[in-house]
Amino acid sequence: MIEVHHLNESRSRRITWLLEELGLDYTVHAYQRNPKTRLAPPELEKIHPLGKAPVIRDGDEVIFESGAIIEYLVRKYGNGRLAPSSDSRDYNRYLQFLHYAEGSAMLPLMLKLYTSRLGDGAAPLQPRIESEMQRHLGFLNSELAGRDYFIGNELTGADVQLSFAVQMAVKFCGEEAYPNLTAFVRRIEARDAYRRAIEKSGE
Repeated sequence: MIEVHHLNESRSRRITWLLEELGLDYTVHAYQRNPKTRLAPPELEKIHPLGKAPVIRDGDEVIFESGAIIEYLVRKYGNGRLAPSSDSRDYNRYLQFLHYAEGSAMLPLMLKLYTSRLGDGAAPLQPRIESEMQRHLGFLNSELAGRDYFIGNELTGADVQLSFAVQMAVKFCGEEAYPNLTAFVRRIEARDAYRRAIEKSGE
């Protein structure tokens, strides 16, 4: 059975949701951040030396990094679901969005989150952060025009990977700012597999 090593307030929801979409059995091992430092407990380092989450264990394989976990699970267990055929034009789009989520889209959102705790000391950074957020979120919003999901009208692993960034964007900017992103969030959160993931291991 697949083990998901989950840290509270982390990006592990994507992985439990994907496992539900794939209909796989899994167990969740939950860890709590230190309330003062916000760091993961040392126990998580026993699974992987970086002490980050999510991490999965599948037999003797230990996989870290959300994108790598998604690629691994879809390749091994997808049976043609949740990714376009590798010889299709859509596959290139799929790969780009799968890696874009953490490679580019998350940076301004995380900077916004971290600097929000600094008060006036972060004021000089805010115009650049806001500009980058608008650039990336505007791009994502436009890419959903006429589509239910980022690759087309069927869910893929790229949507699972992008879900965290899009949910953060709607939370930061409000539901009116980027209507296609808001519709995407509502669409994924209404999926049976997403709701099952929450029922099993919480928000």
